[in-house]
Amino acid sequence: MDKLIKNLLQGSKKDCARAISIVENRSKGYERLLKEILPYTGNSYIVGITGPPGVGKSTFTKEVVKEMIKDGYSIGIIAIDPTSHFTKGAILGDRIRMTELTSNNKVFIRSMGSRGSLGGTTNSILSVIKVLEAYGCDYIFIETVGVGQSEVDIVNISDTVAIVLMPGMGDDIQAIKAGIMEIADIFVINKADKDGVSKTKTEIENMLSFKNDWEFRPKVSLAISNKGEGINEAIDNIKSHKLFLENTNKLMNKKAMRDYKEMDDFVHIKLEEMLNKVYKQINIQEKIQQTEGSTLDIYTMAEDVIQSLKK
Repeated sequence: MDKLIKNLLQGSKKDCARAISIVENRSKGYERLLKEILPYTGNSYIVGITGPPGVGKSTFTKEVVKEMIKDGYSIGIIAIDPTSHFTKGAILGDRIRMTELTSNNKVFIRSMGSRGSLGGTTNSILSVIKVLEAYGCDYIFIETVGVGQSEVDIVNISDTVAIVLMPGMGDDIQAIKAGIMEIADIFVINKADKDGVSKTKTEIENMLSFKNDWEFRPKVSLAISNKGEGINEAIDNIKSHKLFLENTNKLMNKKAMRDYKEMDDFVHIKLEEMLNKVYKQINIQEKIQQTEGSTLDIYTMAEDVIQSLKK
């Protein structure tokens, strides 16, 4: 573990990957690892990339990263892919689309399975962010699954949330407006060479106009990611929001929110471990099977579990 941590802090890709696997799977020593790298964390800027499936989030993310590494930034990418029902691992679609970045020493890419999380992210993502911060990433991009309205956890993780859309969505924008539309700090209309781009931009601007007390009104830009067009404007918009957060001290609030969420996640992990131990001790599944067919007093059974937790 000492060697792993030392190599991670010195920028070893191999040991960064190993460290991520340890914290993602909660393997032996994961708590020690996180505690020892803690002094070297907190300096990365987190950007969440979200939006409906098919809008080109991976291509957009790839092009943004390609431009930013030209300026000397070290970048981490966490691509949240749907979880395979067979292997329980990530399907790795985003990782495949970003192949050309994998050999760059300035970029670290990790695909992670959503593992059934309805919020579009994965439960261990905050610990993975800590590892990438210790590894030395200036920016960390998190690309979520792209499932629509349930994809709102990203706002509790990111400093800037970029929502990627595309022309011709029409009613789809209205359908998702009540969910992910309100969490955006910037909007990017990708595939802007398609018909209907002006209409889509107008719809978003009109939606934003319903609120007139913006501290930072989300900027809307156009991009054709597969041609590398509009990428620099999107980067400028991300940096504009970053500057706003820094000047208003809201960036510290974002980091505090992440710390609280990570602490809360750890508490729930420990409670889950305790609960599983109680279930095993009182043979909960066996009791339920024995009473199958009769009236099962699940409420009394639940009280028994709670009392066992208190002991």
